[in-house]
Amino acid sequence: MSETGTGKSKQISPAVVNRLPRYYRYLTELILAERFKISSKELSKIMNVTASQIRQDLNCFGGFGQQGYGYNIKQLHIEIGKILGVERGFTAVIVGAGNLGTTISKSGLFIKRGVILKGLFDINPDIIGSEIAGFKVTDIKKAADYCIENKTDIAVLTLPKDETEPVANMLADAGVKGFWNFSNMELKIDKPGVKVQNMHMGDSLMTLCFDLNN
Repeated sequence: MSETGTGKSKQISPAVVNRLPRYYRYLTELILAERFKISSKELSKIMNVTASQIRQDLNCFGGFGQQGYGYNIKQLHIEIGKILGVERGFTAVIVGAGNLGTTISKSGLFIKRGVILKGLFDINPDIIGSEIAGFKVTDIKKAADYCIENKTDIAVLTLPKDETEPVANMLADAGVKGFWNFSNMELKIDKPGVKVQNMHMGDSLMTLCFDLNN
């Protein structure tokens, strides 16, 4: 097994991709705890994933460990970060500066994942011009021009359901390629290279309710 991975993925299953951010998060915690190396068995106990599954996941990208040694935590953290695009410095804007948009903007989530938050937009005249998380909220009418001029990568959508699709298509036309959608609708954008992550917080709540009920 090689010490470093290729950083390239071919035909990687969605389940593996969905686990990569968990690896990154737990490795970050291990670094903060001043750990230097870890075995797949130890990591499996932390992540509640089998050691075999961990080895299979990482082998999809070339493998990163050494037999008899395990994984260098900092190196594995760096390599998974590369796979996830953390070092790319993707830029993002939040469209919808209400309660949820404000909470997300203040969470510190972006900088922890290598994404640079650049601004907030809203349609409400009572919010436009106010300052949130160090940003002056801008009229949503200016969002497309801003994204074109600044080559924005990601739009975080915290909009009412009926406003989401037209705004998303407008921003996709402005060159935005990634959409993190919290609008409680299954957003689809039929444009080459555009990716959407639909976040349904209610689904997680209902899954929890199912677990409690059963």
